[in-house]
Amino acid sequence: MGYHTFDAERADKLEVAGRRYRFVSAEELLWALSLSPEDTVADLGSGTGFFTDDVAPYAGEVYAVDVQEEMHEYYRGKGVPENVDLVTSDVSDLPFDDGGVDTAFSTMTYHEFASDAALAEIRRVLAADGRLVVVDWAATGTGENGPPVDERYSADEATDTLREVGFDIEHEAVRPETFLLIATLE
Repeated sequence: MGYHTFDAERADKLEVAGRRYRFVSAEELLWALSLSPEDTVADLGSGTGFFTDDVAPYAGEVYAVDVQEEMHEYYRGKGVPENVDLVTSDVSDLPFDDGGVDTAFSTMTYHEFASDAALAEIRRVLAADGRLVVVDWAATGTGENGPPVDERYSADEATDTLREVGFDIEHEAVRPETFLLIATLE
């Protein structure tokens, strides 16, 4: 499915820490990712690099993947960590080798790219013991924050879809507005 992407002209809103961390903290994200210092990580829908910056100190190489070059321009303006490569690409057509990514994550962007093609592509680029972490707006939420409720998935829908394409779900948490999934390749 997949819906519209976040308006790059509103990129400043993605840098408001109090708002962003209200829905997933850096500590929770890092816990879910369970990184080692040599891991190659892909942030799928990285936007301004808000969460990429939190992850970069704990990984070897990080790909900040966004379909909008304007988001990368914003990120360049604020400063990109040395171990982060900016990649302008749709998630359904990632420019990485098969098995070339140890961990991938998506914070509040799964609803934008979730499609059979994108999930197959994530599976292709993840290493054999790869991990995917998804934090997204829940269809059970109020819609006061994030995209309209009709553009969201429930945790159950996302879990079922990930299982269908070959992931095991290690952890699922549903909150008032969001859900968190930790998935590994079968």
